[in-house]
Amino acid sequence: MASPGKKSFPLRIDPILWEQIERLAAQELRSANAQVEYLLREALRARGRAQSRSKDRDDGAPG
Repeated sequence: MASPGKKSFPLRIDPILWEQIERLAAQELRSANAQVEYLLREALRARGRAQSRSKDRDDGAPG
């Protein structure tokens, strides 16, 4: 079930890539979904497109 205020959508992803995401998520004590969100935020930040902290919750907490 999606968290309140979060957008839910289907995602087609290569099975090998998904396995890598799941493995990384387990190592970092996150769900695979939280890991995808974390990686997307990290990519946006690296490109200088990150949202303000008030909207961008990224405390590394498992989710």
